[in-house]
Amino acid sequence: MLPPGPSVPVSSGPTRRGNLSISPNTLYVWRHRRQGPPSFQMGRRVMYRISALDEWVDRQERADSRSNPALNPLNRKPLRRTS
Repeated sequence: MLPPGPSVPVSSGPTRRGNLSISPNTLYVWRHRRQGPPSFQMGRRVMYRISALDEWVDRQERADSRSNPALNPLNRKPLRRTS
């Protein structure tokens, strides 16, 4: 269990924050599969730390080949066929 932090901003869902438009159903499925942004329960509500959401979005952006030129397969040298 995490100790209470000094005024740590939390949200009850990324859709409420306004910067992500992820449906509550998608968040539910991701949480069930242990995917998506890190979350915790506070009573009956599922909560998300704003800082954890920002870090998760940054990781998603770095892992996407459209946002990260190093991962773009079109920037790689073509593989040679071996017979």
